Amino acid sequence: MALETDFPLIYLLSTHLEDEKRKDILAQLPQRSLTSDAKEAEVIVGHIFRKQRALLELRCLKVAVESESSEDEDKGEPRAKRRKTAHGNSVRVVKLAWLTDSLEKRHPLPFDGYMVYEGIKAAHVPGPTPRPGTAPIQRRRAPAPIARSPSSSSSGALPPIPEYLKTKYSCQRRTPANPPNSTFIELLRDVRTKRRLEKDEIGVRAYSTAIASLSCYPRLLKRAEEVERLPGCSSRIAELYHNFLATGKVLEAEALKNDPQLSCMRLFDSIWGVGETTAWEFYSRGWRDIDDLVEFGWNTLSRWQQVGIKYYDEFQTPISRHEAQGIGQLVLEHANLHREGYHMVICGGYRKGKNECHDVDVMLTHPDLDATHNAIDDIVAKLEGSGLVSHILSIKADNSMRGQKPTTWKGGTKGLGAGFDTLDKAMIVWQDARGEEKSGLHRRVDIIVTPWRTKGCAVLGWSGDTTFQRDLRRYCKEELRLKFDSSGVRSREDGSRVDLEKDEETDGFAADMELAERMVFKGLGLTWRRPDERCTG
Repeated sequence: MALETDFPLIYLLSTHLEDEKRKDILAQLPQRSLTSDAKEAEVIVGHIFRKQRALLELRCLKVAVESESSEDEDKGEPRAKRRKTAHGNSVRVVKLAWLTDSLEKRHPLPFDGYMVYEGIKAAHVPGPTPRPGTAPIQRRRAPAPIARSPSSSSSGALPPIPEYLKTKYSCQRRTPANPPNSTFIELLRDVRTKRRLEKDEIGVRAYSTAIASLSCYPRLLKRAEEVERLPGCSSRIAELYHNFLATGKVLEAEALKNDPQLSCMRLFDSIWGVGETTAWEFYSRGWRDIDDLVEFGWNTLSRWQQVGIKYYDEFQTPISRHEAQGIGQLVLEHANLHREGYHMVICGGYRKGKNECHDVDVMLTHPDLDATHNAIDDIVAKLEGSGLVSHILSIKADNSMRGQKPTTWKGGTKGLGAGFDTLDKAMIVWQDARGEEKSGLHRRVDIIVTPWRTKGCAVLGWSGDTTFQRDLRRYCKEELRLKFDSSGVRSREDGSRVDLEKDEETDGFAADMELAERMVFKGLGLTWRRPDERCTG
């Protein structure tokens, strides 16, 4: 169907845009509305959401701007808008959703709500020195006033960095659950959440590394210079701490609370079954709260998302350690109905010592290899038959399909089932509905079954924060030329299995899960860390 109105001259960015999606969009636009030269485009469209990323794309495209105004900063009649009108040479960077929504309506929509950046094209291409405002990333350095932080003295010596903090791998460090600098760390977590919602993967990784480093620092920070010395903490983190000392705040963290769009994104992201990509999709459709999802989009939601919305308030209600213990024991009892002799460990936040968590990860194993082969279906069926499961959302038996062997590895290529978590697993909604009335809240529960011979790797893979797990895999790869995941350890040279859990003297396996996990630490050349010392944030 023909478009009702001509579109402005558009340059379509390929960033994070699949080829099929790009081809489909280009096929719907007339040739006169497209340009392959970004310098002459009136609108640059891309799958981007942050002003800094828009500026980076403009620099890569060699589109120079001499003034700017962002949607967040400019309300009413901004300076840049007045100059744009005078020059008649503006450039807008807008979200991809503007173009897809406009094509659906068959005419260009207003840019409100879609604008990422708006500026005036420079009359000439600037020289090698960047113009003010066009390269904020390169200019991010800890400012000179840092030396005069409120709690610092100009002549005081900095305390020594502990030896264990000099490593780049957080799996080699003790990281407690409640570090001395937890207030500042929580604000950095908010910044990381903001970056994740903005799909800034590099920023998420950088802040995760800094948070892990700060979390294992053993004393209260008093000066910003202390921060910049720590591994993974850049001058940007030092600058944020300098401002935190002065104001008690981190401005980017404040934006997560005060920006209406980010608040809406955070709400959607908190729904079980919805990640940041889907949250953006919901927002681009004009949905702003859970009621909108129910009223306007219910039939388009996945079953996971519908369950996540239906029991949203219950899923947000924390699970106490006592309740988690009860769930774990009931799972163990029903596993022993399948075959006597199962062992059980509750992993995740519970094993790291948290007083409350929002889901329960129950891991099962059995000394008899036959007892764990394709056991997950029967165990869940027994729980459901007892009135303990209201919904079965997913059951996978990847490990049983591989004959309960570690995932394959062939010199850098991914084998069948390759990935960090490839054990037999069920994702269920738990509710104790025994008796005359349903009394328990709906809870998110994962049940994981691992074979006895790799139970140490399994427990380790499910007992540590994300950065700890990431650095563990990185350490194995870079230092040992091994590939680790929760199904076992393989050599990156020839793909052979590396057995770290077998006692060479007795030719037997560890008697329980924690002892097996200790053997894995030892086999990897790592100091044993209790689960509550793996809280990298």
